[in-house]
Amino acid sequence: MQVFIVAFMLAGCAAAGPQFRGLPATTVTVDGSTFDVRVRDNRAEAIRTNAEYAPRFGPIRARAGKAMALVSGCEVKEVRGDQAQAIGILKCGKRSRHVPMQPLALDCVPVRGTEVAQLGGSRIEISCDPAL
Repeated sequence: MQVFIVAFMLAGCAAAGPQFRGLPATTVTVDGSTFDVRVRDNRAEAIRTNAEYAPRFGPIRARAGKAMALVSGCEVKEVRGDQAQAIGILKCGKRSRHVPMQPLALDCVPVRGTEVAQLGGSRIEISCDPAL
């Protein structure tokens, strides 16, 4: 029974809030934080989907705002919420309309000399450019 409860709770971790249910999510990573972003009218929701050790909302707020701006194409006036779920108030102007981002094809290569050994593997920076 406990396993069922834990599985049920984890399944709802990346679920959209009530105002954003049924909308497709665009996944964006900003400065190491990964968000599922949904946009409706002049509001956006960013749900952080990656694990981070003891994140404070200040840095997460800024990253969520950048993610919302990337997906919506609008200025983000305000971001409210917490480390897991943030809601942004958008200022899109009269002519701007939200158009869902299309997947972007990228050509990526590792950056020489950036490999860092870590527990269980290594980390390396990559440089990506739009594919032609």
